[in-house]
Amino acid sequence: GLRFHPSVNLSILKFLAFEQAFKNALTGLPLGAGKGGADFDPKGKSDNEIMRFCQSYMTELCRHIGPRTDVPAGDIGVGGREIGYMYGQYKRIVGRFDAGVLTGKSMSFGGSNIRPEATGYGLVYFVDQMVTRSDIAPSLKGLRCALSGSGNVALFAAEKLLHFGAIPQTFSDSNGTLYCEKGFTEEDLEMLTELKNVKRGRLSELADVEGFEYFHGSKPWSVASFDAALPCATQNEVDLEDAEALVKSGVMVVAEGANMPSTPEAIAHFEENNVQFGPGKAANAGGVAVSGLEMAQNSMGIQWSREEVEERLRQIMVSIYDKCSEGSKMVDGGSLRMGADIMGFVRVAEAMEQQGLV
Repeated sequence: GLRFHPSVNLSILKFLAFEQAFKNALTGLPLGAGKGGADFDPKGKSDNEIMRFCQSYMTELCRHIGPRTDVPAGDIGVGGREIGYMYGQYKRIVGRFDAGVLTGKSMSFGGSNIRPEATGYGLVYFVDQMVTRSDIAPSLKGLRCALSGSGNVALFAAEKLLHFGAIPQTFSDSNGTLYCEKGFTEEDLEMLTELKNVKRGRLSELADVEGFEYFHGSKPWSVASFDAALPCATQNEVDLEDAEALVKSGVMVVAEGANMPSTPEAIAHFEENNVQFGPGKAANAGGVAVSGLEMAQNSMGIQWSREEVEERLRQIMVSIYDKCSEGSKMVDGGSLRMGADIMGFVRVAEAMEQQGLV
């Protein structure tokens, strides 16, 4: 994935790449791993400014990537618009149509169905397994869910939660949290999508909408009581204080839609209090899974239907849960987090050993 955000530095990219290696291994697809980006801040920039930066960035990046070399996707600050700008520059430089060099592309030039939705949808498929197979509840129906973030992951996770009958109650951005006690509807999600993806606005602009409540400077975790928490914003957003608030409110499930959003202290507190915890390398692997499916479609020169891609995504997320559950039984007091670490590591280690420790 490529990330454009002021916080980007070499240290962050290294830990994200390290985590990505084990996440990709869990999918069962033939994928390596990497992470890249820049400390460029797209916030407040015009389309032309963003286009020029993407083109300059790709002018250097193009010599390091390729359909059989390294295939970046998007991350924070890099969506379909940025991928399009970078792909156009790549094609201009190399002089050929290499559809498989980037994933997350528009459907009009080699993209895959449900790639924008994939991380959010996959997260909810994983949560469904966590809830139903650990006997927390027979289904997600009626579960009150807190989501952080207001990008693709959070918005599409909320959309899929609604399909399962759950109640998404919060979104957030860097300025605060938007809360809806009765739960956001599909119409609300359309309004939020337009605000964030078209107008590039802030959640505070919806503070006066009937039924909405805006908490300036607050995270979602303490604004109400929730059954499930899905952090979908950025790393280290859930600290020990947030974990204590969630446990006190009776949360039963925490699943990471972002990359490593929970601090080690927060994770320990969840597990000490028997909260089902789904680590990001497993719970949010839907995005890279569909990136792998997009690469497969590009290689074959075909485009699968929305239904086929989503069913393949569902099967991959169920398989990931199975692997985490299997791995958790390899140690006393094992958890899904331990299971994900074990199974991801084993696949990477086996591949390295079989290829001569390359």
